[in-house]
Amino acid sequence: MSESSVGQILQWRPAVSAPELLAKPVSAALNGWAATEQTEVAPIDPALADTAEFCRTYGVSLAESANCVIVAGKREGEVRYAACLVLATTRADVNGVVRRLLDVRKASFAAMDEAVALTGMEYGGITPIGLPSEWRVLVDSAVIDAGAVVIGSGIRGSKLRLPGRALLDLPNAEPVPGLVKPV
Repeated sequence: MSESSVGQILQWRPAVSAPELLAKPVSAALNGWAATEQTEVAPIDPALADTAEFCRTYGVSLAESANCVIVAGKREGEVRYAACLVLATTRADVNGVVRRLLDVRKASFAAMDEAVALTGMEYGGITPIGLPSEWRVLVDSAVIDAGAVVIGSGIRGSKLRLPGRALLDLPNAEPVPGLVKPV
């Protein structure tokens, strides 16, 4: 990670040693996860949790930051959810690739209150670690190949850093080449 002389410095430490910096479902999911040893957490100002502001303030490039968006689609009365993980330099192809993968007529970002209630995480801090076990976790190949990436921690007051490839060890995680639409 780059550290800017004008930005604030992130103080990384093992995530399992700081459960107070994690949403409860994230902390629980880290126990026994294959990538726990490679996952670090750093406290941040919660007002700066949104990606662009976080990257600008803390000297992290958008190419090192991955966003997790919750997508919902309905088929035959059943709502299907998925988490999409894409680099902050891109956007998930929700109504193309994701819609087809969920096998629904229309897919859209889940409503904020719905995403918060279903994940047990704060909006702006939602992460693929600790999501409901029946949800698919769609990981764009660029995230997998990025090396270390910074993602949410389940709360707005911290961020996680881990190898992008480690995200494939999550339950229901799938590599999805071309998950993003051209920007």
